[in-house]
Amino acid sequence: MASVNKVIIVGNVGRDPETRYMPSGDAVTNISVATSDRYKDKQSGEMKETTEWHRVAFFGKLAEIAGQYLKKGSQVYVEGRLRTRKWTDASGQEKYSTEIVAETMQMLGGKPVGGSGDGGEGYSRSKPVENSAPASSNAASLGAMDDDIPF
Repeated sequence: MASVNKVIIVGNVGRDPETRYMPSGDAVTNISVATSDRYKDKQSGEMKETTEWHRVAFFGKLAEIAGQYLKKGSQVYVEGRLRTRKWTDASGQEKYSTEIVAETMQMLGGKPVGGSGDGGEGYSRSKPVENSAPASSNAASLGAMDDDIPF
């Protein structure tokens, strides 16, 4: 039987990205993304909001781009797959960590034009950038980026 491991989230970056480099020279960038859900409480009738935090890992060229252009508060679209890792903490206790391994990332929201701060004109995302690394590596591809960002 076939299976699917696919995650799509749209949310806000909770802290500035952390970028590290593996011994091979490949970049790894980690971020936390908050997604929120608003609903009306049936008991009280008031509006409530719940926030879920997601760990996201980027690899390769996509990691470099995420580390350079994402900032705390940025709105981002991330598409990828779930991965759960098992590790042992300093006291010898086994821990588990689930994260999204990003395959596609798109920066959302506008940037202010002329310092007005109104976010009127936004980013344009028309040309896809592909990573030529083999699919078996942890390198990721970028779905779309700004035309005005040099690579």
